[in-house]
Amino acid sequence: MIPSVLHAPDPGWTTETDVVVIGSGIAGLVAALRCRPHGRVLLVTKALLDAGSTRWAQGGIAAALAPDDTPREHLADTLTAGVGLCDEDAVRVLVTEGPDAVRGLIDLGAAFDLSGAGEIALTREGGHHRRRIAHAGGDATGMEISRALLAALKDSGVEVIEHALVLDLLKDAAGRAAGITLHVMGEGQPGGVGAVRARAVVLATGGLGQVFSATTNPEVSTGDGVALALRAGAEVADLEFVQFHPTVLWLGEGATGQQPLISEAVRGEGAHLIDHEGVRFMAGRHELAELAPRDVVAKGIMNRMRETGASCMLLDGRHLGAAMWENRFPTILAACRHHGIDPVTEPIPVVPAAHYASGGVRTDLYGRTSVPGLYACGEVACTGVHGANRLASNSLLEGLVFAARIATALRTDLASSAAPASPVGDAVPEAAAAPAGGAGMGDPVTAGAGSEGGGLLDPELREEIQRITTSYAGVLRGAGGLETAARELRALGGGDTAPGVGAWEVTNLHTVASAIVAAARLREETRGSHWREDFPERADGAWRGHLVTRLTGNVLTTTYEPLEGKRS
Repeated sequence: MIPSVLHAPDPGWTTETDVVVIGSGIAGLVAALRCRPHGRVLLVTKALLDAGSTRWAQGGIAAALAPDDTPREHLADTLTAGVGLCDEDAVRVLVTEGPDAVRGLIDLGAAFDLSGAGEIALTREGGHHRRRIAHAGGDATGMEISRALLAALKDSGVEVIEHALVLDLLKDAAGRAAGITLHVMGEGQPGGVGAVRARAVVLATGGLGQVFSATTNPEVSTGDGVALALRAGAEVADLEFVQFHPTVLWLGEGATGQQPLISEAVRGEGAHLIDHEGVRFMAGRHELAELAPRDVVAKGIMNRMRETGASCMLLDGRHLGAAMWENRFPTILAACRHHGIDPVTEPIPVVPAAHYASGGVRTDLYGRTSVPGLYACGEVACTGVHGANRLASNSLLEGLVFAARIATALRTDLASSAAPASPVGDAVPEAAAAPAGGAGMGDPVTAGAGSEGGGLLDPELREEIQRITTSYAGVLRGAGGLETAARELRALGGGDTAPGVGAWEVTNLHTVASAIVAAARLREETRGSHWREDFPERADGAWRGHLVTRLTGNVLTTTYEPLEGKRS
């Protein structure tokens, strides 16, 4: 049973704003900064402001900045990586608005690495036919972008609440988003639960990698935004397409939690994938060899591991030389040496690990979801840009471009939106009533309130959920395993654990895992990052379309929507 609302104490405090942004990665920070001219903005983040996935981004941000590159070529590479499921209009927005968006970051103070001629230094990554990846600090691009955006945030007038776990969406009686409930860890009575009343809610909560045992995602990436959106009645799409990064540092059998990423840019600078006999096994499997799209490389590694019985493959960058490692990849070099591997003198053991959700909360080209007043951007969103497999380094660009588009939409949406309707009788949470002197917004109701909940799960079930998802819905999937996963996840549902951060997070993980498995069971083909061993071929005739998931009552329903005549 999937809860339609998280069990929590009544809010003990209430605050008001025009826009509440949830998340502090590139998407959340840009959304907050760009929305600020249109009204009051409150930014809520789960940990510290810089603790999300953006700061871990190594490779860079993709944009057609080179004289010999064009948005059209970037579009073509993105569509190829997406294996027939990209929304071409969304990709066109990304690649045409992307270069100016990156220049805007530079104007804001982001310092990208420069060539000897003083131009932005560009590299290649998997799936790109041109050098179009701008990077900073060698392999610390995300950290530099985060630094620049946080510096801009200080003088912006955006209010911030850190260490806050968002719980559920508040709606007015007409069904429009009217704010959120949240828990500020270590604050307030009881347990810091409060309500933020807002005229618009922007989800920028990042990824869901912690639903798997091993991932490149930080500990905070527990799929909270997707779970909240489902409980709020929003549509989510393409959840079966979870990208596994091909080259994650192998830390031995049974390694769990956040794993060190070995950026695709290492291969872009010339490192080779080899097996334990020194054979470059990607040569001949794809025209781009090690620089093929990520799903192709991940499958190549997994196939070679199965063929040879090895626990990992090897990334050989010894020929790059010490200077390249020290200057271009200092973060990766330090991480490898911390774990006893010296890339200057030996190959790096690598395996695929959960990395990026190509699907998420379904949006239009301006970040609007199927729930009025609720917007989404960044990894939590499904804009249609990525299709079945994200092209390398398009993620930072997507967050940058589409967060700005939400601000553009809100400029008119806030001006035209009517005041929310009157509340629905006794469904109004007592503590969410308007304070004296409030803005006259009407009293919001918790999305899902009035329907049967599902109970909260025991935090001890976190590793069990991760085990199920990893075992049966990981890189390689099949009907039997997915059926087992669905059955085991159902058996875990309907708990009665007391409210708390651990219970809320695990319940979100269970909701997201259940949705991923449901979509993966339904799509009977292999496409992009969805690899079915029992349906090894792409099947455009039957499966060129999107799987859209909704939560109705306490039941997830997933339906197929064919693209029909749409180009992609």
